Formats: sequence, structure tokens, C-alpha cells
Amino acid sequence: MTNNKSNFTSPTTGTIATACAIASLKTIFNKNVDVVDVKTPKTILPVKIDSTEKLSENIAISSAHKRPYNDPDVTVDVEIIAKIELVDFTQNKIVIKGGKGVGVVTKPGLQIEIGDAAINPIPRQMIHNNLESLIPNDKTAIVTILVPEGEKIANKTMNPKLGIVGGISILGTTGVARSMSSKAYKDSIVKQLDVASAQNIKNLIFVPGNIGEKLAIKNFNVSTDKIIQTGNFVGFMFDEAKKRGIDKFTFFGHIGKLIKVAGGIFNTKHAIADARREIMITHAVLCGADSKIAKKLYDSKTTEDMLNILNKEDLSLKVCNSIATAIVNRCKLKFAIEINVILVDMEGNFLNNNFIQP
Repeated sequence: MTNNKSNFTSPTTGTIATACAIASLKTIFNKNVDVVDVKTPKTILPVKIDSTEKLSENIAISSAHKRPYNDPDVTVDVEIIAKIELVDFTQNKIVIKGGKGVGVVTKPGLQIEIGDAAINPIPRQMIHNNLESLIPNDKTAIVTILVPEGEKIANKTMNPKLGIVGGISILGTTGVARSMSSKAYKDSIVKQLDVASAQNIKNLIFVPGNIGEKLAIKNFNVSTDKIIQTGNFVGFMFDEAKKRGIDKFTFFGHIGKLIKVAGGIFNTKHAIADARREIMITHAVLCGADSKIAKKLYDSKTTEDMLNILNKEDLSLKVCNSIATAIVNRCKLKFAIEINVILVDMEGNFLNNNFIQP
């Protein structure tokens, strides 16, 4: 087995799987492989192959790692393996399978049929496009993609919520890994809506993230199928929900996140905008707080500190109801949706009472 190390622009898991498949096929033909050029939808991308091994006259395996890039992606440094077996020609020139660590789809609404390996359409197409001309006319290539650490890593992804079990998904639309802060991340979280729509799940609960999901399960005893995580992209997810006919749901979470929406901030990332203090002061004054209370709120460092101040003045419930109403009105005006807003503290205690139990 040969082992090599290098650094290239980071390819997607789909590009790496394709590169390993090319390397395995060439290894069967006794060709030395160090770097493989993969034709992606956008460009030709060189991928460093870490190891290859010929197991028999018609079987070989190759592996490569997803190289680090400027993103906290849980699949960075993951090893991806492609095993190829050449058999006498059957019905198809190329058969693609998922092995250990590649998830299996169990719910409708995704791009892959139920029961199939979670290898998305573009990676599948890349494997076909890059291998087809290399396979002898009288042979079929059975390509099996494996991710040894895939099942462990999958718990840190959206896969369990999407009904993809047993491992990660093999992804990629352009072939090059891009920051999860933009389109790639949005593509990931919006799949929750597709799965919910395909199953016709009603009374959905939208939450900012994992903490909101855990608190929603604790408070309402609902399954994870009913919960949609928005991340910081609240506006994007609400807009996508509306496009899918999901225009009535509950918006639940810690007031520190949801309060931003009351001010018309629909990307709640701290670095984008943070007007929590200003929004809280505005609603406190509207609810009767004097200048001394406003000054105390202004000098506070956290939303929890502000709530403590309002509690001492017996204003907390009134202010939180006002904030929840503002969130409802903002979303109705911007997205033409009806939402039921529930604000909670870090322990999951309800802060407003002008809501309907989901």
C-alpha cells in the first residue's frame, strides 16, 4: 500500500469519493496513482490520494482525506474510501453503493429514494462521468463508498433529523468545499422542510438550534420530526417554509435569539447584527418603564440580566408579551405567515403567555 501527503484546495466529500473511485479503477489496471484529476461541474480539481491497494485481479481500494479549509466542517480530515470491483457486464455500466459509514435514507423528501445510500445526485453523476470511459466495454464497475468514521460523525450533522441513518451523506454541488456560513449550510438546513413536507407533518416548531430543540422536546413532548432548526438564517427558513406552503407554525426559543426578530433582524448571527438591548429597552418603555429602569437595562450585559431587572419591577411578562407580539407582526408583514411565538429562558421557562400550546 502506498501512502502520500499533500495540501490542495479542499474538495467536497463527493469529489473525494470520485477521486478514490478513479484511483481504485486505475490500480486494478496496475497504474501508479498519487494525484487524480476529477472533472467536477465547475472545474477539474486535483485530489491527493493517500493510499491504494489491489486486493485481487478485479478488486482495488483507495482512500483520501478531506483537507482542512476555512470552515468548522465536521467532515474535515475524514477518511473516504472507494472500493471497485469489475465484474462481467450486467444491466448497468456502473453500480454505486454505500458501505460502512455512509448513511441510508429512511424518509421521503430528499433527493435520494428511501432505502438508497445517501450519496447525492451530483456526486453520483461525477462518479459516472469520470469512470465511464475508463471501464472496459465488457465490464461493470461496482463502486462502494465507505467512510470509516461516518457513523460517529453523523451525530454532529443534520442527518439524524433528516432520517438518514448509519452515517454521513456524500455531498457536493460544485466539487469544491465552500464555507458553511452561506449556500452550503442553507442547502443543508432547508432539507428539514422538504422531509416535513413530504411526510405532511403539521404543527411544526421552528427553533434556532440544538438548545431550542432540546427545550421544545422537554416542554411539549414532541418528536424531532416536528422540529425545524433555523440556525441563524431565520428569515431564509421562514421564506422557504412559505414557498412550500408551510405558513402556520410555532417559533420557539431563547429570548436572546428571538428578540432580534422583533427588531426586523432575520439573520441572528451576532456579527451581523445585535440590537437585543435596544429592542428590550424600547418594549420596556412602551410597557411603562421609566428612565431609571431603561438606564439599568442599558448597562446590562446579557438578556438574562435584563430579565432579572424587569422581574424586580414586575414588568417581565408584559415586556415579553410585547416582544412576542412584535415578532408575530414582523413575520406576518415580511413573509405573510402566521406564527405562534414562545419565548423561554435558558431553563426552558415560558416568558410570555400570549401563545397557543403547540
